[in-house]
Amino acid sequence: MNRGFATKYKIRLLLQSVGLLCIIFAHPPGCFGSRARSHPRVASAFLEFAMITNVYIDGFNFYYGALRKTPHRWVDPNQMCRLLLPNNRIGEIKYFTALVSARPNDLDQPVRQQLYLRALATLPNVSVHLGHFLTHEIFMPLVVPTGQPQQYARVIKTEEKGSDVNLATHLLHDAHLGRFDIAVVISNDSDLLAPIRIVREELGKKVGILNPQKNPSRALLPHIDFIKQIRQGVLSASQFPSPLSDANGRFTKPSAW
Repeated sequence: MNRGFATKYKIRLLLQSVGLLCIIFAHPPGCFGSRARSHPRVASAFLEFAMITNVYIDGFNFYYGALRKTPHRWVDPNQMCRLLLPNNRIGEIKYFTALVSARPNDLDQPVRQQLYLRALATLPNVSVHLGHFLTHEIFMPLVVPTGQPQQYARVIKTEEKGSDVNLATHLLHDAHLGRFDIAVVISNDSDLLAPIRIVREELGKKVGILNPQKNPSRALLPHIDFIKQIRQGVLSASQFPSPLSDANGRFTKPSAW
């Protein structure tokens, strides 16, 4: 093969986010079944991989939709994203949650959460962003037979505050600053519709969803570029090792997990 022929198949990619000019050499015809039309597919794969993909995780939506009551709660989000998005260049992964408190029937709940947050801290591209909980006692109606007087029970109501707002804020801010080409949101919360629409329609970024829930949100579907379901097989293949080590020593996943 002559040099001039080979030169025609060079692909130049300007990676503006890191200020580097990368030259990627695609294979000449013959390497993929002697078909010249293979080259656009090869070039497309390189282009997709070069696009920086940031991931925004709604921690509680992810936990209650895909992880609760499963043996996969010790999940490594970096590995999970690489399995679900094999052609994407994963940039930052931002995990949004709130610190839980001990309950009378589950005193170890905050201990388990702290161990998981410690595991996340071992991943250099993952950052944790905290909201908060509001807990108060209220009266809630009980189900009673038709025609019977309404009865009430006093219950403890816990509400997570701030995580969805934090996620939306970071998503919009990062898009505005050009920190990604593709945003992937791990949530099925239709409250995120407005920031997702702004990121796509006003800022020109692609947005996809990794859905942790059984059914996708109908409100979100018309306004995203793609959606993938988070399945148990991927979660099983995306577990942190145990034990893990950090600057404070070795630690293991919670025994209940």
